[in-house]
This record gives sequence, C-alpha cells and structure tokens, in this order.
Amino acid sequence: MNGKYLLDTNIVIALFAEETVVVNNVETVDRIFVPSIVLGELYYGAQRSGRAIQNLQQIDNFRDANTILACDETTASVYGVLKNMLRSKGRPLPENDIWIAAVAIQHGLTLVSRDAHFDELETLQRVTW
Repeated sequence: MNGKYLLDTNIVIALFAEETVVVNNVETVDRIFVPSIVLGELYYGAQRSGRAIQNLQQIDNFRDANTILACDETTASVYGVLKNMLRSKGRPLPENDIWIAAVAIQHGLTLVSRDAHFDELETLQRVTW
C-alpha cells in the first residue's frame, strides 16, 4: 500500500491493541502522520483509564516515533470551509473530527478512520482499516 496517511483516534487505539489489519497496513504505507487533535483525544482517554501511567507512556512513545501535525492558520481556514459546508447540509460532525479532516485536507493526506460520518466531506479522502 503506497501513500501518506493521517491516523484517526480509533485507528491509533486499534494499533495499540495490535489489531492485525491495522499493524499490517501501517507497516506497508509510505508514511503516517498523526494530528495533534488525536493526541489530545488519546491523552484524555488515558487520563480516564484505570491504567493511566502505562497508557500515557504508550502515547508518549507513539508521539515520539511519529510525525505530529499541528493546526495553523491554513488548518483554521479549511476548518471554516468544512464546518460551513456541513452546517449548510444540516450534517454536523463532532468538532474534533472537523479539525482532523481539515488537517488531512490541508496536507493532502488520506484519513484512516472507522467513522463513517467523514463520508459527509466530499473533499476528504478516507479509507477504513
């Protein structure tokens, strides 16, 4: 599998759980990226877990081993376009997911997610692992 992919939270969690399909796909892609928003969601989940220390360490190791993409002015502009388009269609998405989609579109990456609601965004390339 060639290409550059942006991982959604549910895919990183599947990777942490060592789901075979996700591990195999990650090993065969050219490059993966992670939006900073996904890190925030992972850190939040770790704080709420019964194994906070171990989960936080796993996230830190993952963060250090991957390229993290932060939001900037361009991301904000793409976010505004996406949110307005969703509003006009009457199809809202969770705020964090709009930001994640904006990062993917800004950088020309394919989003890997199991969330079908991303299909509302015609300009977003998405695959499911």
